[in-house]
Amino acid sequence: MTEPKTDPTTQDALRARIRDVSLELEPEEMRRLGYAMVDLLVERAERLEAEPVIALRERRDMETLFRESMPEQGVGADRVLAELREKILPNVGHVDHPRFFGYIPGSSNFVSVMGDAIASGCNVFGANWLAAPGPIQVELVVIDWFREMLGMPREAGGILVSGGSMSLFTALAVARRETLADDVTNAILYLSDQAHSSVARAARLLGFGPKQLRFVRAGADFRMNAGHLRAAVDADARAGLRPFAVIANGGTTNTGSIDPLGDIADVCAERSLWLHVDAAYGGFAALTERGRRLLAGIERADSVTLDPHKWLYQPFEAGCVLVRDMRMLRTTFTMRADYLQDVPPEEEKLCFFDYGPQLSRSFRALKIWMSLKAYGVARFREIVDQNLDLALVAEQWLAGSASFEILSPARLGIVCFRFRASGADDARLDRLNEAIVRRTHEEGYAMVTSTRLAGRFALRLCVLNHRTRLSDVEGTLAYLERIGREIDAAGFA
Repeated sequence: MTEPKTDPTTQDALRARIRDVSLELEPEEMRRLGYAMVDLLVERAERLEAEPVIALRERRDMETLFRESMPEQGVGADRVLAELREKILPNVGHVDHPRFFGYIPGSSNFVSVMGDAIASGCNVFGANWLAAPGPIQVELVVIDWFREMLGMPREAGGILVSGGSMSLFTALAVARRETLADDVTNAILYLSDQAHSSVARAARLLGFGPKQLRFVRAGADFRMNAGHLRAAVDADARAGLRPFAVIANGGTTNTGSIDPLGDIADVCAERSLWLHVDAAYGGFAALTERGRRLLAGIERADSVTLDPHKWLYQPFEAGCVLVRDMRMLRTTFTMRADYLQDVPPEEEKLCFFDYGPQLSRSFRALKIWMSLKAYGVARFREIVDQNLDLALVAEQWLAGSASFEILSPARLGIVCFRFRASGADDARLDRLNEAIVRRTHEEGYAMVTSTRLAGRFALRLCVLNHRTRLSDVEGTLAYLERIGREIDAAGFA
């Protein structure tokens, strides 16, 4: 059936309605607004240390501050920038603050911030060679830098993703394809009870049920035991199940512990299992001599997770997945459509949408490339070493205090401990330390968070910031000791 011809008068009416409306600003207005935004970032950096570390707010207060209908008419960029200063920025916690020791800090750096701004400003579509040969080549170079850092083979490769969760999902999808041909029936995935929660989430999304996750209990050092792993694999095989992959830790979120990667790699080689090393937290410790020793065996992994927005000091978001043979990514993810027929299919002119779950993707590599080129890897190595030393100082400080008990010594920048009170049982100590955490959040001088280790409530200090100095670490520990004594003396039940 042919469509009716367009009426000429209708055509004229349509042409008359076109007003050449756009969102362009005049060049001078763009410069003025851009300079104002850079000034805002520089001012924030200058006063960061004096700011409260976190911002505790009630949801109802934020609703009152921000709730409105979608604006029909604009108020102009200046007014929006003023609202940003007045409403949003005062209600943001500072994960890059030198005394932010909670969770895993993200301290960023200004060169990378500008890299993100350029990538966004140029609106680089970093998905295929036809659209962005330069950006794709830069990403390949950055990936190769990471591969070489870990000592993985030349055929290894990968892509940049949003973070550790998406990296793990991508790697597990490849493992499912390569080892199971996507048939997950009776397949068993092995992980430590210290593994990151993203493992279970990725497994669920990829079709694995809870009974297909086999948790290998960590030892007193919070590391997976390779002997226990071997026994669990053999028991499942005898039961007619299909062991297929192991997730080992290259630095746990809880304690910074690194599993015995060489021993686990031996088990995987013996039993033909895929080995993924989750080094989202600790992977970039490999820049240092001691980090390389601790991570020995990671080069034998079939896939690895790295997070540059953690210990490479990049702005969110920046994650990385490496696979021993990059062609496996292509085998897992390539799905061409008619609307992509103009994109070169040859492997040499690489298209990243054939190597991961995203079609639309940004130029994440630019900020990493710019900062490594600008500062040099030696500077990053010194900072990682400095963070490791500051955690050791924290451990020594705690060991010398009668007020604290160390629950996990300094590992990869993390030390776990608790305030203790004479005559208090574990239940009371849990409540006391919970109160210490709440007090730190309320007062905002420093940020520490908590976890549980062997059932005990633990305070957790994570040093992962190029801005953090010795005075920040010692000052925070002295602060925790003071408020712990105050809470205890107040007769906390």
